[in-house]
Parts: sequence; structure tokens; C-alpha cells
Amino acid sequence: MTAAATVLLSTAAELHARERRGRRALVMTMGALHEGHATLIRAARELAGPDGEVVVTVFVNPLQFGAGEDLDRYPRTLDADLALAGQAGADAVFAPSADEVYPGGEPQVRISAGPMGERLEGASRPGHFDGMLTVVAKMLHLTRPDAALFGQKDAQQLALIRRMVRDLNFGIEIVAVPTAREADGLALSSRNRYLSAAERRTALALSAALFAGRDRHAAQEALRARAREVPATQARADALGRLGESRAAADTHAVAQAAPRTGGGPAAVRAAARAVLDDAARATPPLLLDYLALVDPADFTEAGEDFTGEAVLAVAARVGTTRLIDNLPLTFATTPGAAV
Repeated sequence: MTAAATVLLSTAAELHARERRGRRALVMTMGALHEGHATLIRAARELAGPDGEVVVTVFVNPLQFGAGEDLDRYPRTLDADLALAGQAGADAVFAPSADEVYPGGEPQVRISAGPMGERLEGASRPGHFDGMLTVVAKMLHLTRPDAALFGQKDAQQLALIRRMVRDLNFGIEIVAVPTAREADGLALSSRNRYLSAAERRTALALSAALFAGRDRHAAQEALRARAREVPATQARADALGRLGESRAAADTHAVAQAAPRTGGGPAAVRAAARAVLDDAARATPPLLLDYLALVDPADFTEAGEDFTGEAVLAVAARVGTTRLIDNLPLTFATTPGAAV
């Protein structure tokens, strides 16, 4: 597949006039495509297969930008986007005008993200998720895909889209693609281009904090896996002590007796991540933390100390005038001695 083979379309009528072949896989973007988008497009190409079709949308959605946000300076690079999309395997780029997407002006009827959309990103950017869900619903109707692919970097967005598709019976498969990162760990984002060299060094604290939380979590889970193999007695506490895992179990007797995660669990994961962010807050230029949260991806409420199952460790911060987000998925196993 080459860029020359990729068709640029500006109306839904043009897209609908195309011969439909195989499965249609959709990748929605706001343009300014980078390697993270290319990863999504390649995954869509694999999902659609040789007989299917990959459509990439490019539309800077005004409903997603609040007062003082970067709508006007958001980069518009359609020619470069078309080239990158073609190289990654797209058959068509759908780049509609605002009039095509919102023919009557700003829509009077919109999708509401509900309580889940008011947390974390929604609290920092009121109305953002309502605008996002509205345009995603519009694009799904305009492009009529069999499957749509979204990156895990925007974890709350992904969760809300899945919820909308399920709750409103869209009948479309939503596929999550892991976050693409640069070699130093920084999550790929169109906004990275706004960072100066010094700001970028500070911004590395976002991914470093997540990795610190992940490593702390891995140490805890490794200890607990070994703890389950020892009976819940004083002998178990002694055995834990002999493992030398004082960092993950300061009170081995408490762990051995299956007490709540004293010195561990979600609180320890948050603490490990926050220590990195606190250091970055003293850097030059400083990192200004918006939030650090460990949440249940089902509703984005905070994970309690007895939490088990899938979780998301998420962070948002400003460096200079640029706001960045990142996250990592974690899995919390059942505590030793707890009912299964």
C-alpha cells in the first residue's frame, strides 16, 4: 500500500458511493498524524485483512475544546496526514468540513457522557466528553464501519466509547490498541510538538511515574504470589521475612495474616508514582500535576485498598502551556487468604 493509493474524501456521499468490500475498519483522528496513529492504522489493516477496507477520519472537532484550549493552534497537516495514512495501510482518508459533520451548526441534541464523563478528564475539561461522544457517534454513522480502533492512551475516552456503543446498541466492534511510546517512554501525542527541549525532559516524569507505580505493583504481586504458598501462621510471617522482601511487606506478619494491604496495594502504587511527580514539580521548568488516579475502568472511580481485577493508573499534568495525559493498565490479584 502506498500513499498514492489512498483516496481523499470530503463527504459521506463520496464514502458511501465506494464499493464496499470485506470488513470496514475505522480509525478516528483529529489529524496531525504521528507514529501512534500509524500503529492504529496498521492494526486496522490487519483486522480488515486484504479483502477489507481501512478508513481514517481527519476532523478537528470544535465540540471537544473548551474555553482557553488549543482549538485554533491545533495543527492541520492534511497532506502529511494523507501520506502517513497511506503508508500505514489506509484505503481512504475521510476529511469532512464542519458543515458536513454539523450541517445545522452546533448540534442541539448531543450525547451525554453522564457521571463517568465528569471524573478526571471530565472534571478538568467540562463538556469535553459530551463533545467527544457526539462526534464519535456522528462519525460512526457517517462511515458505517464494522469495527473502530482507539488507542489506550485515552483510557477514559475509550471506556466511554465502549459504554456508548453498548448502551445505545451501535452494533460496532470497538478495538483497543496499546499506547505507542517514543524510545524514552513518552507517550506519542500530537501535543508533544509544543514542548521545548527542557519541557520535554520534565514531561518524561509522566511515563516515569507510571512505570514506578507499575514496578511497585509488580513487586507486591510477586510477594503475594509467594505468600500464598505458605500457611497463614507465624511460620508464614517468618518465611516472608526470610525472603528479604521488606520493601514490599514492611509488616510481614500483617501480610501473612491476610490483613488488608498494609504497606502495599493501590495506596503504595499511587505513592510510588507520586514520588516521581513530586520530584518533577521541583524541576525547571516544573510539572504542574492535574491528577494522579488509580481507577476501576468500568466507571473511573478510585480503586479502594481491597480492589481486585483490572485497573488503570492515570496521570495528567501541564508542562509549560502543554497539557499531557498518560496511563498504564494494572491487574490486582486477590489478597492472600481472601475468599476466591
